[in-house]
Amino acid sequence: MDVRQLAAMNATRAARVLDEVRSARLAGQPAPVAPRPVIEQSWERMLRGGVDPDHDFRAGLLPLEEVRRRRESSALRHVLPVLREGLLAVADVAHHIMVVADEEGRVLWREGSAPVLRRADVLGFELGADWREDVVGTNGLGTPAVVRRPVQVFASEHFVRSQAGWTCAGAPLTDPRDGRLLGVVDVSGPLETMHPATLAWVDSVAKLAEARLREMHVEALERLRAVAAPVLARLGGRALVVDRDGWTAAVSGVPYTRRVALPKSLSAGLRWLPALGLCSVEPLAGGWLVRAAADEPVPPGATRIVLDLRQARRWSVEVVGGAGSWARELSPRHAELLYLLAVHRTGRSASGLAGDVFGDPARTVTVRAEMSRVRRYLGAVLEHRPYRFAEDAEVEMLLPDDSRDLLPYSTAPEVRRLRSSAPAP
Repeated sequence: MDVRQLAAMNATRAARVLDEVRSARLAGQPAPVAPRPVIEQSWERMLRGGVDPDHDFRAGLLPLEEVRRRRESSALRHVLPVLREGLLAVADVAHHIMVVADEEGRVLWREGSAPVLRRADVLGFELGADWREDVVGTNGLGTPAVVRRPVQVFASEHFVRSQAGWTCAGAPLTDPRDGRLLGVVDVSGPLETMHPATLAWVDSVAKLAEARLREMHVEALERLRAVAAPVLARLGGRALVVDRDGWTAAVSGVPYTRRVALPKSLSAGLRWLPALGLCSVEPLAGGWLVRAAADEPVPPGATRIVLDLRQARRWSVEVVGGAGSWARELSPRHAELLYLLAVHRTGRSASGLAGDVFGDPARTVTVRAEMSRVRRYLGAVLEHRPYRFAEDAEVEMLLPDDSRDLLPYSTAPEVRRLRSSAPAP
Protein backbone atom coordinates (compact mmCIF):
# COMPACT_ATOMS: atom_id res chain seq x y z
CA MET A 1 0.00 0.00 0.00
CA ASP A 2 1.28 3.46 -0.92
CA VAL A 3 0.53 5.38 2.26
CA ARG A 4 1.40 8.73 0.68
CA GLN A 5 -1.14 8.26 -2.11
CA LEU A 6 -3.74 7.12 0.42
CA ALA A 7 -3.00 10.16 2.58
CA ALA A 8 -3.52 12.47 -0.40
CA MET A 9 -7.01 11.00 -0.88
CA ASN A 10 -8.00 10.37 2.72
CA ALA A 11 -5.60 11.68 5.36
CA THR A 12 -7.75 10.51 8.26
CA ARG A 13 -7.92 6.92 7.03
CA ALA A 14 -4.19 6.86 6.25
CA ALA A 15 -3.40 8.17 9.74
CA ARG A 16 -5.59 5.46 11.29
CA VAL A 17 -3.87 2.72 9.27
CA LEU A 18 -0.42 4.01 10.22
CA ASP A 19 -1.40 4.17 13.88
CA GLU A 20 -2.40 0.49 13.70
CA VAL A 21 0.89 -0.36 11.96
CA ARG A 22 2.98 1.50 14.52
CA SER A 23 1.11 0.03 17.50
CA ALA A 24 1.46 -3.51 16.14
CA ARG A 25 5.20 -3.12 15.50
CA LEU A 26 5.86 -1.65 18.93
CA ALA A 27 3.94 -4.54 20.50
CA GLY A 28 5.89 -7.09 18.45
CA GLN A 29 2.76 -8.24 16.61
CA PRO A 30 2.06 -8.62 12.87
CA ALA A 31 1.11 -5.30 11.27
CA PRO A 32 -1.86 -4.93 8.91
CA VAL A 33 0.54 -3.59 6.25
CA ALA A 34 4.31 -3.27 6.19
CA PRO A 35 5.74 0.17 6.97
CA ARG A 36 7.93 1.75 4.33
CA PRO A 37 11.54 0.44 4.59
CA VAL A 38 13.04 3.83 5.48
CA ILE A 39 10.50 4.19 8.32
CA GLU A 40 10.86 0.62 9.55
CA GLN A 41 14.64 0.93 9.67
CA SER A 42 14.33 4.18 11.62
CA TRP A 43 11.92 2.57 14.11
CA GLU A 44 14.41 -0.27 14.62
CA ARG A 45 17.13 2.29 15.39
CA MET A 46 14.84 3.98 17.90
CA LEU A 47 14.03 0.71 19.64
CA ARG A 48 17.69 -0.26 19.84
CA GLY A 49 18.57 3.22 21.10
CA GLY A 50 15.92 3.20 23.82
CA VAL A 51 13.86 6.19 22.58
CA ASP A 52 10.55 6.20 24.46
CA PRO A 53 7.65 6.41 21.95
CA ASP A 54 5.26 7.70 24.60
CA HIS A 55 7.54 10.29 26.13
CA ASP A 56 7.50 13.75 24.57
CA PHE A 57 11.16 14.43 25.24
CA ARG A 58 12.52 17.87 24.46
CA ALA A 59 16.16 18.80 24.84
CA GLY A 60 17.02 22.20 26.28
CA LEU A 61 16.74 25.01 23.78
CA LEU A 62 19.90 26.81 22.76
CA PRO A 63 20.07 30.42 23.96
CA LEU A 64 19.24 32.92 21.22
CA GLU A 65 22.86 34.17 21.33
CA GLU A 66 24.05 30.66 20.44
CA VAL A 67 21.45 30.37 17.67
CA ARG A 68 22.73 33.63 16.20
CA ARG A 69 26.34 32.47 16.48
CA ARG A 70 25.54 29.23 14.67
CA ARG A 71 23.66 31.10 11.97
CA GLU A 72 26.63 33.38 11.33
CA SER A 73 29.10 30.48 11.13
CA SER A 74 26.92 28.14 9.03
CA ALA A 75 27.33 27.91 5.25
CA LEU A 76 23.54 27.51 5.15
CA ARG A 77 23.16 31.26 5.57
CA HIS A 78 24.39 31.66 1.97
CA VAL A 79 21.52 29.59 0.55
CA LEU A 80 18.66 30.94 2.65
CA PRO A 81 17.49 33.20 -0.22
CA VAL A 82 17.25 30.12 -2.48
CA LEU A 83 15.32 28.15 0.14
CA ARG A 84 12.98 31.04 0.88
CA GLU A 85 12.25 31.73 -2.78
CA GLY A 86 11.60 28.09 -3.55
CA LEU A 87 9.59 27.12 -0.46
CA LEU A 88 8.07 29.97 1.49
CA ALA A 89 5.54 31.35 -1.01
CA VAL A 90 3.87 27.98 -1.46
CA ALA A 91 4.37 26.93 2.16
CA ASP A 92 2.43 29.88 3.51
CA VAL A 93 -0.52 29.26 1.19
CA ALA A 94 -0.47 25.51 1.92
CA HIS A 95 -0.30 26.08 5.71
CA HIS A 96 3.25 24.79 6.01
CA ILE A 97 6.40 26.09 7.62
CA MET A 98 9.98 25.88 6.41
CA VAL A 99 12.49 24.72 9.02
CA VAL A 100 16.27 24.65 8.58
CA ALA A 101 18.47 22.77 11.04
CA ASP A 102 22.26 22.49 11.21
CA GLU A 103 24.27 19.27 11.06
CA GLU A 104 23.65 18.68 14.76
CA GLY A 105 19.87 18.82 14.32
CA ARG A 106 19.48 22.22 15.97
CA VAL A 107 16.71 24.40 14.51
CA LEU A 108 18.34 27.64 13.26
CA TRP A 109 15.62 29.11 11.03
CA ARG A 110 11.84 28.72 11.09
CA GLU A 111 9.49 30.65 8.80
CA GLY A 112 6.06 30.32 7.20
CA SER A 113 2.41 30.24 8.20
CA ALA A 114 1.89 32.03 11.53
CA PRO A 115 -0.85 29.66 12.80
CA VAL A 116 1.32 26.65 11.95
CA LEU A 117 4.31 28.21 13.72
CA ARG A 118 2.18 28.46 16.86
CA ARG A 119 1.19 24.79 16.53
CA ALA A 120 4.86 23.91 16.04
CA ASP A 121 5.68 25.63 19.34
CA VAL A 122 3.41 23.12 21.09
CA LEU A 123 5.50 20.27 19.63
CA GLY A 124 8.76 21.86 20.71
CA PHE A 125 9.59 22.64 17.07
CA GLU A 126 11.24 25.90 18.14
CA LEU A 127 14.39 27.86 17.43
CA GLY A 128 17.35 26.18 19.08
CA ALA A 129 15.51 22.88 19.65
CA ASP A 130 17.34 19.57 19.16
CA TRP A 131 15.60 17.39 16.54
CA ARG A 132 18.14 14.66 16.07
CA GLU A 133 16.55 11.30 15.36
CA ASP A 134 18.07 9.65 18.42
CA VAL A 135 16.62 12.41 20.62
CA VAL A 136 13.04 12.90 19.37
CA GLY A 137 12.52 9.81 17.20
CA THR A 138 11.74 9.41 13.50
CA ASN A 139 11.11 12.88 12.01
CA GLY A 140 11.63 15.01 8.92
CA LEU A 141 14.77 16.73 10.22
CA GLY A 142 16.61 13.99 12.10
CA THR A 143 15.94 11.02 9.82
CA PRO A 144 17.18 12.62 6.54
CA ALA A 145 20.38 13.57 8.40
CA VAL A 146 20.94 9.90 9.27
CA VAL A 147 20.07 8.28 5.94
CA ARG A 148 21.47 11.18 3.88
CA ARG A 149 18.52 11.29 1.50
CA PRO A 150 15.11 13.00 1.38
CA VAL A 151 12.46 11.49 3.64
CA GLN A 152 8.77 12.20 4.15
CA VAL A 153 7.31 11.29 7.54
CA PHE A 154 3.53 11.24 7.86
CA ALA A 155 1.32 10.87 10.94
CA SER A 156 2.22 7.78 13.01
CA GLU A 157 5.32 7.16 10.93
CA HIS A 158 6.74 9.51 13.57
CA PHE A 159 8.08 7.28 16.33
CA VAL A 160 7.02 9.53 19.20
CA ARG A 161 3.25 9.54 19.62
CA SER A 162 2.90 13.29 20.27
CA GLN A 163 4.09 14.01 16.70
CA ALA A 164 1.43 11.83 15.05
CA GLY A 165 -0.70 14.83 14.08
CA TRP A 166 2.10 16.24 11.95
CA THR A 167 3.55 15.70 8.47
CA CYS A 168 7.16 16.49 7.48
CA ALA A 169 9.27 16.30 4.33
CA GLY A 170 12.99 16.93 4.72
CA ALA A 171 16.08 16.84 2.49
CA PRO A 172 19.74 16.94 3.54
CA LEU A 173 22.01 19.77 2.43
CA THR A 174 25.64 18.83 1.83
CA ASP A 175 28.79 20.85 1.25
CA PRO A 176 29.92 20.29 -2.38
CA ARG A 177 33.53 20.82 -1.38
CA ASP A 178 33.82 17.79 0.89
CA GLY A 179 30.43 16.05 1.00
CA ARG A 180 29.99 17.04 4.65
CA LEU A 181 26.44 17.34 5.94
CA LEU A 182 25.58 21.01 6.52
CA GLY A 183 22.05 20.49 7.73
CA VAL A 184 18.50 19.66 6.66
CA VAL A 185 15.69 21.72 5.16
CA ASP A 186 12.18 20.58 6.05
CA VAL A 187 8.64 21.57 5.15
CA SER A 188 6.16 20.65 7.89
CA GLY A 189 2.54 21.15 8.74
CA PRO A 190 -0.58 19.64 10.29
CA LEU A 191 -1.72 16.23 9.14
CA GLU A 192 -4.33 17.53 6.69
CA THR A 193 -1.69 19.45 4.68
CA MET A 194 0.08 16.28 3.53
CA HIS A 195 0.65 15.91 -0.23
CA PRO A 196 2.66 13.15 -1.97
CA ALA A 197 4.49 15.70 -4.16
CA THR A 198 5.86 17.66 -1.20
CA LEU A 199 8.99 15.56 -0.88
CA ALA A 200 9.97 15.98 -4.55
CA TRP A 201 9.39 19.74 -4.19
CA VAL A 202 11.59 20.04 -1.10
CA ASP A 203 14.29 17.85 -2.66
CA SER A 204 14.34 20.00 -5.82
CA VAL A 205 14.80 23.19 -3.83
CA ALA A 206 17.53 21.54 -1.72
CA LYS A 207 19.37 20.64 -4.93
CA LEU A 208 19.08 24.25 -6.11
CA ALA A 209 20.62 25.36 -2.82
CA GLU A 210 23.51 22.92 -3.22
CA ALA A 211 23.99 24.16 -6.80
CA ARG A 212 24.36 27.69 -5.41
CA LEU A 213 27.02 26.45 -3.00
CA ARG A 214 28.87 24.85 -5.94
CA GLU A 215 28.73 28.16 -7.82
CA MET A 216 30.20 29.92 -4.82
CA HIS A 217 32.98 27.35 -4.62
CA VAL A 218 33.84 27.81 -8.30
CA GLU A 219 33.91 31.59 -7.81
CA ALA A 220 36.26 31.19 -4.83
CA LEU A 221 38.58 28.96 -6.89
CA GLU A 222 38.64 31.59 -9.66
CA ARG A 223 39.71 34.23 -7.15
CA LEU A 224 42.41 31.90 -5.81
CA ARG A 225 43.53 31.16 -9.38
CA ALA A 226 44.10 34.86 -9.98
CA VAL A 227 46.34 34.97 -6.90
CA ALA A 228 48.12 31.74 -7.87
CA ALA A 229 49.03 32.61 -11.48
CA PRO A 230 51.81 35.15 -10.76
CA VAL A 231 53.15 33.04 -7.87
CA LEU A 232 53.49 29.88 -9.98
CA ALA A 233 54.99 31.89 -12.87
CA ARG A 234 57.97 32.80 -10.66
CA LEU A 235 58.60 29.26 -9.44
CA GLY A 236 60.38 26.34 -11.02
CA GLY A 237 59.78 22.67 -10.35
CA ARG A 238 56.54 20.93 -9.43
CA ALA A 239 53.97 23.04 -7.63
CA LEU A 240 50.25 23.59 -7.29
CA VAL A 241 47.86 25.89 -5.49
CA VAL A 242 44.84 24.45 -3.68
CA ASP A 243 42.08 25.90 -1.53
CA ARG A 244 41.61 25.10 2.15
CA ASP A 245 39.76 21.88 1.26
CA GLY A 246 42.36 20.67 -1.25
CA TRP A 247 40.56 21.66 -4.47
CA THR A 248 43.08 22.60 -7.14
CA ALA A 249 43.14 26.17 -8.45
CA ALA A 250 46.33 26.01 -10.58
CA VAL A 251 49.28 23.70 -11.29
CA SER A 252 52.81 23.99 -12.64
CA GLY A 253 54.94 21.01 -13.67
CA VAL A 254 52.49 18.39 -12.32
CA PRO A 255 49.44 16.72 -13.86
CA TYR A 256 46.18 18.42 -13.01
CA THR A 257 44.25 16.70 -10.20
CA ARG A 258 40.85 18.05 -9.18
CA ARG A 259 41.51 17.60 -5.48
CA VAL A 260 44.44 16.77 -3.21
CA ALA A 261 43.98 15.05 0.16
CA LEU A 262 45.33 17.46 2.79
CA PRO A 263 46.46 16.70 6.34
CA LYS A 264 44.07 17.51 9.13
CA SER A 265 44.84 20.92 10.70
CA LEU A 266 47.31 21.72 7.94
CA SER A 267 50.09 24.18 8.77
CA ALA A 268 53.13 25.50 6.93
CA GLY A 269 56.17 23.24 6.63
CA LEU A 270 57.05 19.82 5.25
CA ARG A 271 54.03 17.57 4.89
CA TRP A 272 53.42 14.17 3.31
CA LEU A 273 50.65 14.23 0.68
CA PRO A 274 49.49 10.94 -0.88
CA ALA A 275 49.44 12.32 -4.44
CA LEU A 276 52.81 14.10 -4.34
CA GLY A 277 54.90 12.63 -1.54
CA LEU A 278 56.82 15.00 0.72
CA CYS A 279 55.91 18.64 0.00
CA SER A 280 56.66 22.11 1.24
CA VAL A 281 53.42 23.86 2.17
CA GLU A 282 53.04 27.66 2.37
CA PRO A 283 49.88 29.68 3.08
CA LEU A 284 48.23 31.81 0.43
CA ALA A 285 45.15 34.02 0.68
CA GLY A 286 42.30 31.49 0.59
CA GLY A 287 44.50 28.42 0.15
CA TRP A 288 47.94 26.82 0.09
CA LEU A 289 50.99 26.78 -2.17
CA VAL A 290 52.25 23.19 -2.36
CA ARG A 291 55.72 22.42 -3.78
CA ALA A 292 57.17 18.96 -4.19
CA ALA A 293 60.25 18.63 -1.96
CA ALA A 294 62.73 16.70 -4.10
CA ASP A 295 65.19 14.36 -2.38
CA GLU A 296 63.90 15.17 1.11
CA PRO A 297 63.72 12.19 3.50
CA VAL A 298 60.30 11.07 4.63
CA PRO A 299 59.79 11.79 8.33
CA PRO A 300 59.98 8.57 10.35
CA GLY A 301 57.00 6.97 12.05
CA ALA A 302 54.67 4.07 11.41
CA THR A 303 51.50 4.69 9.41
CA ARG A 304 48.21 4.18 11.22
CA ILE A 305 44.92 3.94 9.34
CA VAL A 306 41.66 4.45 11.24
CA LEU A 307 38.48 3.37 9.45
CA ASP A 308 35.51 4.85 11.30
CA LEU A 309 32.19 3.13 10.46
CA ARG A 310 30.34 3.92 13.67
CA GLN A 311 27.81 6.43 12.35
CA ALA A 312 25.62 5.67 9.33
CA ARG A 313 26.46 7.87 6.33
CA ARG A 314 29.26 9.54 8.26
CA TRP A 315 32.01 7.05 7.52
CA SER A 316 35.59 8.28 7.30
CA VAL A 317 39.19 7.17 6.98
CA GLU A 318 42.07 8.85 8.79
CA VAL A 319 45.75 8.30 8.02
CA VAL A 320 48.29 9.19 10.71
CA GLY A 321 51.99 9.13 9.92
CA GLY A 322 55.31 10.79 10.61
CA ALA A 323 54.41 13.78 8.43
CA GLY A 324 51.09 14.50 10.08
CA SER A 325 47.55 13.23 9.69
CA TRP A 326 44.64 13.73 7.33
CA ALA A 327 41.08 12.46 7.14
CA ARG A 328 38.45 12.00 4.46
CA GLU A 329 34.73 11.29 4.54
CA LEU A 330 33.79 8.17 2.58
CA SER A 331 31.05 7.45 0.08
CA PRO A 332 28.96 4.31 0.72
CA ARG A 333 30.85 2.35 -1.96
CA HIS A 334 34.30 3.37 -0.72
CA ALA A 335 33.28 2.56 2.86
CA GLU A 336 32.29 -0.96 1.70
CA LEU A 337 35.56 -1.50 -0.18
CA LEU A 338 37.83 -0.31 2.63
CA TYR A 339 35.90 -2.33 5.20
CA LEU A 340 36.36 -5.47 3.12
CA LEU A 341 40.09 -4.80 2.72
CA ALA A 342 40.41 -4.15 6.46
CA VAL A 343 38.75 -7.52 7.16
CA HIS A 344 40.77 -9.37 4.51
CA ARG A 345 44.25 -8.01 5.27
CA THR A 346 45.99 -10.41 2.87
CA GLY A 347 44.23 -8.63 0.02
CA ARG A 348 41.50 -9.14 -2.56
CA SER A 349 41.74 -9.34 -6.33
CA ALA A 350 39.48 -7.24 -8.54
CA SER A 351 37.31 -10.28 -9.25
CA GLY A 352 37.23 -11.14 -5.54
CA LEU A 353 36.03 -7.66 -4.63
CA ALA A 354 33.50 -7.77 -7.46
CA GLY A 355 32.07 -10.94 -5.97
CA ASP A 356 32.13 -9.46 -2.48
CA VAL A 357 30.35 -6.26 -3.48
CA PHE A 358 28.13 -7.23 -6.41
CA GLY A 359 27.89 -11.01 -6.15
CA ASP A 360 29.36 -11.10 -9.68
CA PRO A 361 33.12 -11.73 -10.07
CA ALA A 362 32.93 -10.50 -13.68
CA ARG A 363 32.30 -6.87 -12.70
CA THR A 364 36.00 -6.09 -12.43
CA VAL A 365 35.87 -2.92 -14.54
CA THR A 366 33.59 -1.22 -12.00
CA VAL A 367 35.77 -2.35 -9.08
CA ARG A 368 38.99 -1.18 -10.73
CA ALA A 369 37.47 2.23 -11.45
CA GLU A 370 36.36 2.65 -7.82
CA MET A 371 39.67 1.43 -6.43
CA SER A 372 41.51 3.86 -8.70
CA ARG A 373 39.52 6.67 -7.08
CA VAL A 374 40.30 5.33 -3.60
CA ARG A 375 44.03 5.12 -4.35
CA ARG A 376 44.06 8.78 -5.40
CA TYR A 377 43.64 9.80 -1.77
CA LEU A 378 45.14 6.81 0.05
CA GLY A 379 48.24 6.71 -2.15
CA ALA A 380 51.08 4.51 -0.95
CA VAL A 381 49.17 3.05 2.00
CA LEU A 382 46.92 1.11 -0.41
CA GLU A 383 48.61 -1.41 -2.70
CA HIS A 384 47.26 -3.38 -5.65
CA ARG A 385 47.66 -6.82 -7.28
CA PRO A 386 45.98 -7.73 -5.02
CA TYR A 387 44.30 -4.70 -3.48
CA ARG A 388 45.37 -4.45 0.18
CA PHE A 389 46.56 -2.08 2.85
CA ALA A 390 50.34 -1.74 3.08
CA GLU A 391 51.83 -4.51 5.21
CA ASP A 392 53.60 -2.11 7.57
CA ALA A 393 50.46 -0.04 8.18
CA GLU A 394 48.45 -0.48 11.36
CA VAL A 395 44.73 -0.66 10.50
CA GLU A 396 42.14 0.06 13.17
CA MET A 397 38.38 -0.27 12.62
CA LEU A 398 35.86 1.65 14.71
CA LEU A 399 32.56 -0.25 14.42
CA PRO A 400 29.01 0.36 15.73
CA ASP A 401 28.09 -1.25 19.03
CA ASP A 402 25.29 -3.14 17.29
CA SER A 403 26.40 -5.19 14.26
CA ARG A 404 23.08 -4.41 12.54
CA ASP A 405 24.23 -0.78 12.28
CA LEU A 406 27.38 -1.75 10.35
CA LEU A 407 26.98 -0.24 6.85
CA PRO A 408 23.22 -0.76 7.33
CA TYR A 409 22.23 0.21 3.77
CA SER A 410 24.82 -1.98 2.06
CA THR A 411 23.53 -4.83 -0.11
CA ALA A 412 27.02 -6.22 -0.81
CA PRO A 413 26.87 -10.01 -0.22
CA GLU A 414 30.10 -10.16 1.78
CA VAL A 415 29.15 -7.16 3.94
CA ARG A 416 25.77 -8.76 4.67
CA ARG A 417 27.47 -12.05 5.57
CA LEU A 418 29.93 -10.35 7.92
CA ARG A 419 27.13 -8.29 9.45
CA SER A 420 24.97 -11.33 10.16
CA SER A 421 27.86 -13.42 11.50
CA ALA A 422 28.96 -10.77 14.00
CA PRO A 423 28.07 -11.58 17.63
CA ALA A 424 24.86 -10.02 18.96
CA PRO A 425 25.31 -7.04 21.32
